[in-house]
Amino acid sequence: MDFGVVSHNTEYGIRPDICARAAEERGYESVWYPEHTHIPASRDTPYPLGGELPRQYSHFMDLFVSMMAGVGATHRIKIGAGICLLMEHDPIVAAKAIATLDTLSGGRILFGIGGGWNREEMANHGTRFEDRWKVLRERVAAVKAIWTQDEASYHGNFVNFERIWCWPKPVQRPHPPVLLGAVSGAGLQRVVDYCDGWLLVDPRGGALHKARAELAERCAKVGRDPASIPITVFLAMEMTSEILDEYQAAGVSRVVQFLPPDTHDEAMAVMDASARFIEKYR
Repeated sequence: MDFGVVSHNTEYGIRPDICARAAEERGYESVWYPEHTHIPASRDTPYPLGGELPRQYSHFMDLFVSMMAGVGATHRIKIGAGICLLMEHDPIVAAKAIATLDTLSGGRILFGIGGGWNREEMANHGTRFEDRWKVLRERVAAVKAIWTQDEASYHGNFVNFERIWCWPKPVQRPHPPVLLGAVSGAGLQRVVDYCDGWLLVDPRGGALHKARAELAERCAKVGRDPASIPITVFLAMEMTSEILDEYQAAGVSRVVQFLPPDTHDEAMAVMDASARFIEKYR
């Protein structure tokens, strides 16, 4: 297994460049940054985990700028969007931003995406909550077309553009891996249909083995090798040998440790504590 860290990427926590450099120095394979462009003050949409929305959600710094800070501070570590709410971005602009990051990093970008949960946030970007998965699929397809075609075009219900020239193209071929956060059966099908990896948060107690079996079944129906879909687990709890043994047995490819959001020192303490597992499980 490979190991990574995800920073909450706030202006009051550990800086994205310092986080990436420290993770690289400790042997981590990847560093990830989350995204919410804003949080509507109405707060009509409840926090999915219940209770009050944690402070950091309204303090996330810009995803792509922070990824570039991580790129500029490092040489080897992969830089991940963890995750990008692509239905809140113009696909042409997003395609250019990620391709530029991949070019300037020498091919070190991981493009994690998700469907999001905040209705009002999406509405402020012009996306109806009920349409978010359809919008996401079209934007993924449009972004891939721009990445892989010298003269790209796309025509869908939510994305439409005639032939365009848009460089740079990504260093990675055919493009940076697109990894989708998914837990439901419909989400797994989306992973199989148009993504290059699967992101999960804290699966325990046999849930991962069950989901892997379902993933294999869905892959078999479309003739896709399930080994072509590596699994990344985001770990919000403390990293332990017991948890890592379970993930290793289940075929997890990468474990990414959440860092505390509040201070540089707290984030570094967790990064140091989790780093001791890297050599044992890599």
